[in-house]
Amino acid sequence: MCYHTRLSRKEAGGSRASIDTHMQEWIEIKGARTHNLKNISVRLPRDKLVVITGLSGSGKSSLAFDTIFAEGQRRYIESLSPYARQFISQMQKPDVDEIIGLSPAIAIDQKSRSNNPRSTVATITEIYDFLRILYARIGKAYCLEGDARIARLSLEEIRRIALDRVRTFLSDRQAADSKTKTVAGVPLDDAKLTVSAPVVVGRKGEYYQLLYDLLHKGFEEVVIDGKHFSLRERIELSRTKHHTIDAIVDEIPVAEWRVNEKAFLERLGEAVEMALNEASGLVRFTYPDGENEVLSSRFVCPTDGTPFPEIEPRLFSFNSPYGACPQCRGLGTTGFLQEEVCPVCRGKRLRPEALHVFLGGERKGEGLNIIDFTTLSIEDAQRYLLELPLTPKEREISHIVMKEILTRLQFMIDVGIGYLTLDRTAGTLSGGEAQRIRLASQLGSGLVGALYVLDEPTIGLHQRDNERLIQTLLALRDLGNTVIVVEHDEDTIRAADYLIDIGPGAGKHGGEVVVADFLDTLLKSKRNPAPQSRTVGYVRGELAIAVPERRRTRSLGELLVKGATVHNLRNVDVRVPLGKFVCITGVSGSGKSTLLYDVLYRNLSAGLEKRGAFCRYAHIASLEGIEHISRVVLVDQSPIGRTPRSNPATYTGAFTFIRELFAQTPEARARGWSASRFSFNVKGGRCEACQGNGVIAVEMHFLPTVFVTCDVCDGKRYLRDTLEARYRGKNIYDVLRMTVEEGLSFFSDIPQIYDRLKTLADTGLGYLELGQSATTLSGGEAQRLKIASELYRPHTQKTIYLLDEPTVGLHYDDVARLIAILQTLVDRGHTVVVIEHNLDLIKCADWIIDMGPEGGVGGGKIVAVGTPEQVARSGKGHTARYLARALGYS
Repeated sequence: MCYHTRLSRKEAGGSRASIDTHMQEWIEIKGARTHNLKNISVRLPRDKLVVITGLSGSGKSSLAFDTIFAEGQRRYIESLSPYARQFISQMQKPDVDEIIGLSPAIAIDQKSRSNNPRSTVATITEIYDFLRILYARIGKAYCLEGDARIARLSLEEIRRIALDRVRTFLSDRQAADSKTKTVAGVPLDDAKLTVSAPVVVGRKGEYYQLLYDLLHKGFEEVVIDGKHFSLRERIELSRTKHHTIDAIVDEIPVAEWRVNEKAFLERLGEAVEMALNEASGLVRFTYPDGENEVLSSRFVCPTDGTPFPEIEPRLFSFNSPYGACPQCRGLGTTGFLQEEVCPVCRGKRLRPEALHVFLGGERKGEGLNIIDFTTLSIEDAQRYLLELPLTPKEREISHIVMKEILTRLQFMIDVGIGYLTLDRTAGTLSGGEAQRIRLASQLGSGLVGALYVLDEPTIGLHQRDNERLIQTLLALRDLGNTVIVVEHDEDTIRAADYLIDIGPGAGKHGGEVVVADFLDTLLKSKRNPAPQSRTVGYVRGELAIAVPERRRTRSLGELLVKGATVHNLRNVDVRVPLGKFVCITGVSGSGKSTLLYDVLYRNLSAGLEKRGAFCRYAHIASLEGIEHISRVVLVDQSPIGRTPRSNPATYTGAFTFIRELFAQTPEARARGWSASRFSFNVKGGRCEACQGNGVIAVEMHFLPTVFVTCDVCDGKRYLRDTLEARYRGKNIYDVLRMTVEEGLSFFSDIPQIYDRLKTLADTGLGYLELGQSATTLSGGEAQRLKIASELYRPHTQKTIYLLDEPTVGLHYDDVARLIAILQTLVDRGHTVVVIEHNLDLIKCADWIIDMGPEGGVGGGKIVAVGTPEQVARSGKGHTARYLARALGYS
């Protein structure tokens, strides 16, 4: 009997008012049959944090994403106009009878990650859009060649600058009282302010017509290359030399300021306006003290007259032709087959003018241009903006934009990714990092009344960062949203308001609601109200993954890496004991992946490939102990194949023996068929209409590609003749539709097939179909499939296995099974090195290498090494604190 809350008929009926109230408080799902869900009905509270958990393959994602989210998204899309719907991916109605009380749904999963080279952390979070506005409004522009500041001033600002200089001059002159003359008792000063129009600035030419036109307009004098000329005399200029020509607009005696201030201001204003009109926005003042200054009402360099483009947000966009580098078109690299850094922008992707606008600093180069700013980490960017010196005017202009940027930066720090740089490309982010970035973006939107569905947001997070993430989820809930999280993390489960456990098993053994109730009820009951739920048992502490009775002490040698220097690792020495279960721990961004991928895997691969010959190692000074191993295997979460034809049966090699079995059937032997007849990768026995895929892709232009079942083979991938060959009553298509568990029974007397399928079942993948497309497998499933393929191989070589978070997507029971498998590999004499945050796995390791102490520039160091007990008691770093709790230390 499944333990979950049910609606009585009285609750389901009643008055209209009671129905409205019910719809506001609960989301009710009736008759869900998506994938392996067994016609389940369940309800969950609105505006709460709901965790859906269960074994891998139990149906959690089928309920959360393929049913609840899919229906919420579909209903929202249907509410749009037909014109808008043609640009949006159409979603099929999930296999469910009814869902009541559903809000517009937003999915934040780990798969929708952009690989666009233009997409970065800053662009995904819209921070870059706000930065473009910030730089356009308060950025300081400088000449490309010199150090001159380029600023656009209003007529009033230009006049005020000139007046300030005149006042200063008169004040100094009056204090000296030496050159002041009086006529009839009136102060007289022969000093003057000259206003001129720089009509030519540093350009070659004779300019005969220009000088003639100036005379015709009423100008009397010009200053050419520093010398005064009357326009009525003959002026000859060399056409091969650079010239600067100023047309003198007016020479205003400064004494007029004392006599008639109003007249002086009017005369100055008229002269400035005339100069700006004549010189395309430039005006030169020659002050009474002999100094001169060029000011501009447009973006023009006052020194050489070079025009500067309008400083607006699009100038800083590498996605816009206006702002992108003209050489590389905003990509930062050039070349077709071999990409090289663009020689014009040097990889910065923007046109030169955009790179000469700086934020902060009083002189050119003291501040940061927008690209340099994005090289900062999220934490450093926040610090830079908070410490940025701004004038009252700049503060007023930038207040709203600055608030938007700082808010988004803080949200990303809150979800534990403050170590990422803003220019980090989307394609290099892990699934968990990409998911948390989108989560931070949603928090910044301030949306209320929505339904958020998240897929294991704690992936890649240390327990320290988990606490931040959970507070973020609670904040999203407290805004007035319903938050549904598919999760196995115990801290997240304990923070939930409501728990739904799907199971009890995986695949065909799952798909049922084991528990659906408020967490307080489940935890505070004296007796377990849901004894059939393994999840509740673990959370209540009635079940636990045991700590090994002993740690391995035997020595099979060690790897000694010296001087590792790459990313945030700085001259680090690392010792990895061989023949042991080794775990690399640390907060996000501490350098774990750098150590595993860029140091260990890269150099071990190179060293083993060139064994006995000179090997040039990367990022390290030396590597010792490589003679103790014969093979290195990286078991990551990358897909096992890029095409739908790759599946568990082909990857493990079981399909080769299955095809050979079918080639020995009476039907195949009678027709002379070989094993290749039963391959869907080559012509012969496969359906050529769909080329063995079972489906045909139909391009729909504006709409998403539609995959329709092949009408020739009816989705069975093979020709009708091929399907007539049967082994124990099953044709080749029937076998591919079997689950791993079913295959174990069916091929129990065929060791070559049984052994391979047994390892899949041992790693918790018994629910997968033998012919299930590799593109439908999660990263965790792909990784366990790779581990399984290693278990049945009788390797006599000493192998070092490198794994990256193998517990991703695993329930407590699956983690226990995984630990047993990894221990088996070590018992065979191999070495297992794992990056991990799961404390149940960490506490079962023989040796720990803890990185940190923080992420990004604050990490990259070895904080602690030793057995779990030694690290826990050391008190060093964040891992020690949580590990001590997992080991039961006070």
